[in-house]
Amino acid sequence: MSELTNPAAPAVPTTRAERWRLILGQESSASCGALSARLQGVDAALGALYEPHGPNGLARRGGRGGSAPNVARWLGDIRRYFPASVVQVMQRDALQRLELRQMLLEKEMLENIQPDVHMVANLVALSGVIPAETKETARLVVRSVVNDLLRRLEEPMRSAVSGALDRARRNRRPRHAEIDWNRTIRANLRHWQPALRTVVPETLIGYGRKARKPQREVLLCIDQSGSMAASVVYSSIFGAVMASLPAVSTKLVVFDTEVVDMSEKLDDPVDLLFGVQLGGGTDIHRAVTYCQAQIREPHSAILVLISDLYEGGVEKKLLARALELVEAGVQFIVLLALSDEGAPAYDQHLAGQLAALGVPSFACTPDAFPGLMAAAIRRDDIHQWAAGNGLVTTRPIR
Repeated sequence: MSELTNPAAPAVPTTRAERWRLILGQESSASCGALSARLQGVDAALGALYEPHGPNGLARRGGRGGSAPNVARWLGDIRRYFPASVVQVMQRDALQRLELRQMLLEKEMLENIQPDVHMVANLVALSGVIPAETKETARLVVRSVVNDLLRRLEEPMRSAVSGALDRARRNRRPRHAEIDWNRTIRANLRHWQPALRTVVPETLIGYGRKARKPQREVLLCIDQSGSMAASVVYSSIFGAVMASLPAVSTKLVVFDTEVVDMSEKLDDPVDLLFGVQLGGGTDIHRAVTYCQAQIREPHSAILVLISDLYEGGVEKKLLARALELVEAGVQFIVLLALSDEGAPAYDQHLAGQLAALGVPSFACTPDAFPGLMAAAIRRDDIHQWAAGNGLVTTRPIR
């Protein structure tokens, strides 16, 4: 079925002049020529956002009253003309260029949004002021994104962590199915029998049996400042998955100048997210001090601080606390971001000072996070793991 007979099919410019006309906007009509009828809807959708004060511009209909229905129609148009990845970019551009945050308060707009992580972050940030009649709609938008992320990320996370836990505990009297043949062969190479052309193992090394009590303590300590919004969403998803594993004791703590333990809400990431207060100041030392007090067995504990490290508290106290944790045997890792955007702006000097204490700092994507946690559980060298996965760690500053 062609795009002319299928209204859902995107209209695609076929000539170079059409492409330039769409890029340059209405003022280029004289030099690029008029658009065909099939591209006029695309041009109107682009012009509404990128020529906001033009005849079809969204900014001409600013205000809380008549704007929401127009924006809702515009959201429907861009979903018809563009693929989902482009729709998400345009929605983010609209929030920044047209100051549409207040329009998120309108139920009509919420119902027409193409949900993504950034939209969830905006809804969470506005959760305290969203009117009661649209709160349920907002929760449905957030839940749809959370469910989508769980479908994509739960199995990799569960498999990576469970596999690392099984291999983290070794025993010297394994059953046949529990034998770690690679480690067993390496440990018995000196028992090579030339006549038999084989190794006769004297020592068997096996994977550990499942423990009845948690094998690892994982603490996710998350900065609530506005720049970390996407990281908060992803951390909540991963925290919920780890909390469902009996072999992992998982805590999730969020902080600004105050510290809030959200561990009891890990069974429902949506409730957790709506309990977060994005924005505000930052006291990292206070949050790390709280997490240190929650650790029962330092040698089995993994503390993941997710922050851009712009400390509003006392840096010297934070560094002293970090040194205490490292010397006690805690595996302390700083993620400058847990998002798809890559390395953010961050305090490079503080990150370098932490690296000098043995606390690696780097930005991590959601797809790489399960592997990171598996490496931490095995107590691998995190610097080497990061380098092997193309992630750049901060250099130490002494």
